[in-house]
Amino acid sequence: MARLAQTAGLTDIQQEILSTVRDFVDKEIIPVATELEHRDEYPQQIVDGLKELGLFGLMIPEEYGGLGESLLTYALCVEEIARGWMSVSGIINTHFIVAYMLKQHGTDEQRDYFLPRMAAGEIRGAFSMSEPALGSDVSAITSKAVKDGDEYVLNGQKMWLTNGGTSTLVAVLVKSDEGHPEGTAPHKSMTTFLVEKEPGFGEVRPGLTIPGKIDKMGYKGVDTTELIMDGLRIPANRVLGGETGRGFYQMMDGVEVGRVNVAARGCGVAQRAFELGVQYAQQRHTFGKPIAQHQAIQFKLAEMATKVEAAHAMMVNAARKKDSGERNDLEAGMAKYLASEYCKEVVEDAFRIHGGYGFSKEYEIERLYREAPMLLIGEGTAEIQKMIIGRRLLEEYRLQG
Repeated sequence: MARLAQTAGLTDIQQEILSTVRDFVDKEIIPVATELEHRDEYPQQIVDGLKELGLFGLMIPEEYGGLGESLLTYALCVEEIARGWMSVSGIINTHFIVAYMLKQHGTDEQRDYFLPRMAAGEIRGAFSMSEPALGSDVSAITSKAVKDGDEYVLNGQKMWLTNGGTSTLVAVLVKSDEGHPEGTAPHKSMTTFLVEKEPGFGEVRPGLTIPGKIDKMGYKGVDTTELIMDGLRIPANRVLGGETGRGFYQMMDGVEVGRVNVAARGCGVAQRAFELGVQYAQQRHTFGKPIAQHQAIQFKLAEMATKVEAAHAMMVNAARKKDSGERNDLEAGMAKYLASEYCKEVVEDAFRIHGGYGFSKEYEIERLYREAPMLLIGEGTAEIQKMIIGRRLLEEYRLQG
């Protein structure tokens, strides 16, 4: 086991789960990841393996067939998986956020219906907030739901839907004016709908189209799509929690744990970049000795290792805070911001250590170099994190009197 990024105070069960996942990553993901990524191929065999390990139900309560584990256990598993291939952690993350939102906010009927099949990996989740004309400004969404008898009719276009093609359940955030008078604050007139669909592309149910995969710089293998709703009819019992106007809060709760996940991904990618850099530095010789013996390279390795360690500690702290039942938006924002920025820097240093070979598609660091930037954007940009952190700090340190 590596010296860096260790977590104190884990139970025997947590250690066993992590050991199993790390073994799976080393044997089943790392050897094939770069080849699959270059082909932009969905890693079906890897996903099937994770399903067998029970990872799709990791945080789903035992009464619904899941493992009932903590956010910390989940985040540490994500860190291991991202170390192997970040795209695979994305496949799990969206599923996990929808399961978490159902567990926290769903009706009894919704939990009974969806969670057991989600735990088994039979239903695969995705969630959708963003739209083509907006990014992090969720309150500006224009997709709409209009009540029509016992159903709602949904219209609009959503963007950046991870697992848009492969998922069979999408939690979609739209505006719903029903019961919310003119002038209601935007965030109080949003509703999350649970939309079931067939996997694939094209019209996946009447009124719902997934046009195809968006071609991306990195983060390949996992499908990222648009979602177009044109007269999509959804029954009223598929409003998450059974009550309109709660969607914004439900989604933000999901994104809060999602930010811990993105921090964990940053930690995993940074760890892998460090591993590749420290290995290569001992193999490559210049001026008669391994480049690891040159002070310039040792300084880089020292900085990289320190960043790996610091990001991991912040991520673990944010997960433990949420697990204890406390509000963790400050810690999650800090962890996501720091881990994604440090990940980019560690990957770039490993890339520099590789010299010209880092530019070659034959070397794994080339893939990491294209994957790291996604973490700067996903689950809210660095600038959004800093806004959240700043506001929360002013709440905590408000001047008295």
